[in-house]
Amino acid sequence: MNQKIQETYRIESPEQATALINPLRVEILTLLKQPRSAAEVARQLREPPQRINYHLKSLEKVGLVMQVGTRQVRNLVEILYQSIARSFLLSESLTWGQETLQKIKDQGALAHLIHTSERIKRDAISLMEHSDQAEQIPSATLQLQVKLSGEEQRQAFVHEYIEMMKELVKRYQVSHQNSEDYQVILAVYPQHTKFEEEKNDQKVDHGEEERES
Repeated sequence: MNQKIQETYRIESPEQATALINPLRVEILTLLKQPRSAAEVARQLREPPQRINYHLKSLEKVGLVMQVGTRQVRNLVEILYQSIARSFLLSESLTWGQETLQKIKDQGALAHLIHTSERIKRDAISLMEHSDQAEQIPSATLQLQVKLSGEEQRQAFVHEYIEMMKELVKRYQVSHQNSEDYQVILAVYPQHTKFEEEKNDQKVDHGEEERES
């Protein structure tokens, strides 16, 4: 039932690349490193089963997940799905240009950021409802700004940031029954005021051009 899957799969078809833009599908693939049913994935991600089923079919259609078996659950037979690989890499040999490939990567990351923020909001509301019942909910947030000189430094910063957090999680990770699960979410993105300023500059330029004409 538990199929041996590839460590890294190189995405070379536009259909597969497009499928991975959706952040929910990336989360589904992450969970499917081990065989799971649609109902299991839905519970893990706190999503409606119908929505998970739709995305599973889409991923199966482009060959990123496969059916690996079935199991009986009460009066139902559940289909078990598994990802074809543990991680995925966009091939530079895709027929799209380099600029388009970068846009897909960027849009995928931004879409994932939106999806994650919605999930945090949903979880926070649920936790606040518990805290209203006099239950203490331990949580923490940290917001910082960093100035980076360019793409190379940005990539180095993000890589080191992720590796440091992985090491920290590994250091404190426990597996005994009395442990509690905590979500740890990292996000790095450019300050939106930069793009607002660029838009305003463009508006001013257009206005000057119109007056000159």
